[in-house]
Amino acid sequence: MNQEPKHTALPEVPGQIEQNPEEAALRLGAEAEEAALRQDAGTAARAGAAAAAAAEEPLSLADSVRVLSPGQMVAKRFFRSKLSMVGLVTLLVLFVFSFVGPLFGFLPFIWGETEMDTSPGKIVVTEKPISYTDPVTGEIYTAYSVSEQQMSVNIKGDPSSTHLLGTDDMTYDVFSRLMYGGRVSLTIGFVVVILETLLGVILGGLAGYFGKWVDQLVMRVVDIFYCIPTLPLMLIISFMLDSIGIEDRAKLFVMMALLTLLGWAGTARLVRGQILYLREQEYMLAAEANGLPVWRKIFNHLLPNVVPQLIVTMTLGLGSIILTEATLGYLGLGLPAKYATWGNMINVVSGQNGLEYLTDYPNLWVPPGICIILAVLAFNFIGDGLRDAFDPKSKR
Repeated sequence: MNQEPKHTALPEVPGQIEQNPEEAALRLGAEAEEAALRQDAGTAARAGAAAAAAAEEPLSLADSVRVLSPGQMVAKRFFRSKLSMVGLVTLLVLFVFSFVGPLFGFLPFIWGETEMDTSPGKIVVTEKPISYTDPVTGEIYTAYSVSEQQMSVNIKGDPSSTHLLGTDDMTYDVFSRLMYGGRVSLTIGFVVVILETLLGVILGGLAGYFGKWVDQLVMRVVDIFYCIPTLPLMLIISFMLDSIGIEDRAKLFVMMALLTLLGWAGTARLVRGQILYLREQEYMLAAEANGLPVWRKIFNHLLPNVVPQLIVTMTLGLGSIILTEATLGYLGLGLPAKYATWGNMINVVSGQNGLEYLTDYPNLWVPPGICIILAVLAFNFIGDGLRDAFDPKSKR
């Protein structure tokens, strides 16, 4: 017997209204937005609680302290010194002036090192006194014969737009020769200091590391060089060079070689003393126990610890080398007058007409003197700053 399927009717909910599909979608979207806002609020609350907990916890030492390397500590101490900064800026200005300035030869006031100004010079007024005695009264009268003469070339010209510091007695531009003179003086200083440091490091390192008869031999040679009077020896050698016809640029190289030969002794003694102290340290005993070769122990462990003292010594020695070159140039022992150096530019006040140049032409000797003073002070300020920066006990 066939039975018909039964259909169960769902109970009606009071107040339920049938909605179309669009209204249902809008309602579901609004409910999703409310849920997202509730979730964001909960996430923000949890982040705030975590931040408050982190603020209550004390910072670790690594988070609160910045670790600096030895090089960074040295640089920080050096750049903190005002005198060091003054010296560094002054030295940079002198280098730019000397090495970059001559490259602007297209400017009207930049001349060549040996370029002469053949234009007509200034008018020179000469007064010649003439005395006359009156035969009747016996009174003496003085008259003056005044003559004017224009120089055929621009000798000892006054400062102008084309010659910022005037010209010298050979019609060379003083301002331009100041640049070329800085090239020579600064180059001599750096070359001599580098060469004498290399020689001193080699001989002082051998004496300090090997000791015994090597130390005795090197130190006796150092004592001999300390006893040599530098300036009289340079005078004698300069006259010898002039007598055998060595001049121009060759004389410059001989001067640098002599200054190097006479200046390495101090560096050798410094390096020897440092290595005598360092070779007894524990890390050197460990290097020897590990069987490291001699060259590795010297170049990898000893010399790097002497570099700070060498840098300070080299910087302070640059000023003395420039002063020595200026002294030799002033005495006429440097390069010939046609080649500019700061020393031989000052040499104009040491000749027969030195008093005239000293009083009437300060533009010829005051600028190179100022450049020498600035260079020496700059190197000394930088050397003092490096010495304080490398000193671990420095409080600055």
